[in-house]
Order: sequence, then structure tokens, then C-alpha cells
Amino acid sequence: MDRAEKQELVTTLTEVFKTTSVVVVAHYSGLTVAQMSKLRRQMKAEGATVKVAKNRLAKIALEGSDVAHVASLLKGPTVIAYSDDPVAAPKVAVEFAKANDKFVILGGAMGTTALNVDGVKALATMPSLDELRAKLVGLIQAPATKLAQLTTAPAAKLARVFGAYAKQDEAA
Repeated sequence: MDRAEKQELVTTLTEVFKTTSVVVVAHYSGLTVAQMSKLRRQMKAEGATVKVAKNRLAKIALEGSDVAHVASLLKGPTVIAYSDDPVAAPKVAVEFAKANDKFVILGGAMGTTALNVDGVKALATMPSLDELRAKLVGLIQAPATKLAQLTTAPAAKLARVFGAYAKQDEAA
């Protein structure tokens, strides 16, 4: 990697650390290329990204950002996962760590808040932004549905009463 490529990587990582809402740091030593590819695919499917960067360059990119406290986790072969959705990267990382014991989550950051391993796992159990939106829409629609049922119920009851009287008159 020449100097220009390193400068470009630092610039890219600096922008990532300033704009993303969550960063997860993990060790990946011992994972095969196929396993790393699978992790990348899973992250991409959820709207997250995985980067393997030299720790020294990542530490330079972290300087001055809100997540600068993550620098202490960058020791050994580390991978950085990040996403705009605060739940996407932690959720995929925790699920991948369950299936692959060589993928070890070290911690992370959400905004200015430092996360330990338990914090990342807790974040992973929360519903995603899309799930929260769906629940909110469901809550908004529920009263409208009940209101529609209440307004049509009296008419339906009346129709059944009239139907019963009509059958009674036919029988007589």
C-alpha cells in the first residue's frame, strides 16, 4: 500500500467515523475467506459495512471523531463493522459471532457512547428501524380498524334481526 492509498483510506475511514451511528470492533483471526465473504454479504444485506483496515491507519482516522474511544480496541487482527441504522451492524455481528467462535466482538461505539461486548449484544436485541416503523404503523392503523368495526357492527346486527324476522314470517 503506497502513501496515496493510505491517505485515501484514512480519509474514507474519517468520513465513516463521523457519519455512521454505530461502530462495532471485532477480532477475526482464524476466519476463512469464505466466512469473511459470508459476513460481508450478511452485513450488506442489512445495510451495514465491514472493513478490515490497518490498526495504525484506523487510529489516525479516529482522532477527533465522536468514536475516538474505540481506538483502544484496535489491537491485533481487527475488523470494523458500521451502519447508519444503530441496530444493523451489531445484530449481524452478534449473529455471526454465535455461528463462528473465531469471530470475537471486542466492543464498539454508538455516537459518543462507548459499548462493551454486553452493550453490543444488548443493542443487537433491539428491533431495527424498519421493525419499529412497522410497529408504529400498526399502532396507528389499529384504532382506525376498530372504529370501522364499531360503526359497521350496529348495521350488521340490524340486518341479522331483520333477516330473522323475515325467516319467521316465511315460516308462518
